[in-house]
Amino acid sequence: MLWLKAFHLIFMVCWFAGVFYLPRLFVYHAMSQEPAVHAQLAIMEHKLYRFVSIFAVLTIVLGFALMLGNTAYYLKAPWFHAKLTLVLLLVIYHLVCGAMVKKLATGSNTRSHVFYRWFNELPVLFLFGIIILVVVKPF
Repeated sequence: MLWLKAFHLIFMVCWFAGVFYLPRLFVYHAMSQEPAVHAQLAIMEHKLYRFVSIFAVLTIVLGFALMLGNTAYYLKAPWFHAKLTLVLLLVIYHLVCGAMVKKLATGSNTRSHVFYRWFNELPVLFLFGIIILVVVKPF
């Protein structure tokens, strides 16, 4: 069980690293006027999104496996339901990033670099909430 937990945390850290960096690439993409820079960033964004998606799936699969180790406890714990809600929101955020990767690659982006700077801050809120719920178990 400790091995599952260790790898769940490792993959979660890798996933968050990606969702922290990918929107930063969006900022650079939205700021640039150079077609060559747009092309290079589009490649980087696509590859990073694909790579980080693997970590997202592994995080969720191992989290589910951990839950199966004590299903009765987790399903009764209010903090766990709150955590699952934040994880679901993080998955939605991740999927929105995927849609943004496609828009930026096709040149159909309508958002400014300022929007992406704010968008880049959202995963921090998910991280704080998820970690506090798991460690502190406030309710």
